Amino acid sequence: MRSRNFINLITILGFAASSTTIAQAKGVDQKPEDRRITIDYVNTVNADAPARKSSKGIIMVGRGKELRAVSPFSGTAKSGHPYAELANDFKRIFGDNINIYCMPIPTASAFYTPDAAKVWTRDQKTTINGTFEHLSDSVYAVDIYTTLAEHANEPIYSRTDHHWAPLAGYYAAQKLAKVAGVPFKDLSNYDTDTIAPYVGTMPMYSGDATLKNAPELFIYYKPRDVEYKTTYINYTLRNHKTIVKESEPTEGNFFIRFKGASSYCTFMGGDSKIVKVETSTRNGRHILFIKDSFGNAIPGYLFYSFEEIHVIDSRYFNKNLKQYVKDNNITDIVLDNNVTHMAMPTIYNNIRRYLTQ
Repeated sequence: MRSRNFINLITILGFAASSTTIAQAKGVDQKPEDRRITIDYVNTVNADAPARKSSKGIIMVGRGKELRAVSPFSGTAKSGHPYAELANDFKRIFGDNINIYCMPIPTASAFYTPDAAKVWTRDQKTTINGTFEHLSDSVYAVDIYTTLAEHANEPIYSRTDHHWAPLAGYYAAQKLAKVAGVPFKDLSNYDTDTIAPYVGTMPMYSGDATLKNAPELFIYYKPRDVEYKTTYINYTLRNHKTIVKESEPTEGNFFIRFKGASSYCTFMGGDSKIVKVETSTRNGRHILFIKDSFGNAIPGYLFYSFEEIHVIDSRYFNKNLKQYVKDNNITDIVLDNNVTHMAMPTIYNNIRRYLTQ
């Protein structure tokens, strides 16, 4: 989305984040309880639902039109320690003028595993708490587990897809904005768009075709009354993994409507790219997300909160991260992978390599 006068607005203001502006980019003070999950989540949504394992190990919950697929989790209290140490190293490298946030993203099994299936998965709260406890006091812990637990009776996770739903991204963005100390607007400021019927990726990942008979709605939200321009550098991949080519910066839409199992690609069109969003919000705050696909659902709720939003993927990035941060006057960096990816050496080692490549 881009108004015809947006470029003129940028030119007239001539704004560039100064070192003084960056130095003032501070989050709010965190209390000890903000750095640890203290709730004992009780599943009131589907605790009594029948459960079985699919041929590929996915937990199938419920029956009929309410059938849900959730991926089991195998992490421990120590699984997130390397990721936490990565966040600590980011703080040491980038210093006091840049806020560093560690925001582990829970997956659906954290909230929708029935009692009968708890032996097939482990507690994500334990892993997230272990991660937070390993963080330096100067790194911001962003607890969205508690936030999402409070909204678990809402459609915050897809039943037929391995991702969370756009509504969960809204609640996560709200919590991040609070920790970062920036403004945030509620959903009354957004237009709603719906893709239906929607069946996501889980029939493929689970090997269970019955999910195709339990379609759902893919509901996403587009902000009103804020100007923004989205620029992409798109990667060409070999074998869906290795970057072999990149495009010139190209302006495009932030929301790109997809259908069917690809509906989640509505946010920025997917993962293999660098995204820069310039907004009409004037506060000198430039945020960088280092994420997996779960993180794609968050930035679209922060156009009222940050002047610029940058998005790179923890699997696809071919530049030097320190230089990128400097060139783009980044004031805030968010590490936001889902809990399974967070514990994978390939993910945190990739991100660490970005600092020196």
